[in-house]
Amino acid sequence: MAIESQTTSRLLMVRPIRFGSNLETSASNTFQVDPGERDSEEIQRRAIAEFDALVEVLRGADVEVCVIQDTAEPHTPDSIFPNNWVSFHGCGTIVTYPLLTPNRRDEIRADLIQQVEQSVGRKWSETIDLTGLVERGAFLEGTGSMVLDRVHRIAYACLSARTTAGGLAEFAERMNYELIVFRALDRGGSAIYHTNVVMGIGADFAVVCLESIEDETERSAVASRLEETGHELIEITRDQLHDFAGNCLALNSRGGESLVVFSRRALDSLSESQRARLLSHARLLSSPLDTIESVGGGSARCMLAELHLSRE
Repeated sequence: MAIESQTTSRLLMVRPIRFGSNLETSASNTFQVDPGERDSEEIQRRAIAEFDALVEVLRGADVEVCVIQDTAEPHTPDSIFPNNWVSFHGCGTIVTYPLLTPNRRDEIRADLIQQVEQSVGRKWSETIDLTGLVERGAFLEGTGSMVLDRVHRIAYACLSARTTAGGLAEFAERMNYELIVFRALDRGGSAIYHTNVVMGIGADFAVVCLESIEDETERSAVASRLEETGHELIEITRDQLHDFAGNCLALNSRGGESLVVFSRRALDSLSESQRARLLSHARLLSSPLDTIESVGGGSARCMLAELHLSRE
């Protein structure tokens, strides 16, 4: 396997057309808030405004953003979170994933991948299709379920209904990744639905909520492996996790500047000391995502699928 960079300056984002609360996913995502009587058109309008503002922030930092418009049918309320169904790798491989809920599986679109390839002017050489694992009751929701250390080929993953041992084993074998598997719990004692809510990894730092990993052996394994691979640990609390402080993504600009993107809520939750430590590694970007976070139960990192290009 080719050596891959941890960060990229190219992203895929899917602009939603019918964003809204997804009843099928709410059982496994305690971060989703029932919108109650809020008008669906108003929710969509606010989500689009937040989406466009984040695109503007990223492009303003010299990050290339490939925006693909979602289609009205089939109705995919979570299409704004493409990193759950597809990942792009510098070895020339695309991976598509087995999603837990049926209406999320409709997000998987070969035509969208073709649009991305046309946009970047490059084709990936291989597609690994893991979607058939759903027939075996195995699920894995992309770089939501796994936080990848792409340089050292390590996948960190907390088990949940959306992230099963069978799905992880298949990814690890096909992509030649080491697995660091653990359990992480939210404030109410429920399994956290996606690992990228717990942690984010940059080239030389990691934002991680070790407090959510209650098993001492598992917590020590995560911390030790991160430190062994040269990452400064920037710990966040469980309360900060619930403000999506762990749901961040390290990037680089086209000019090579190191960046980290958060939602505004997530960045505001960080202490001055935590921000200072992050700033020693990268410039911090943020944009308000209040509607997307509350209705969709995901934040900035969830909206971004990294486009790691293979070397020509």
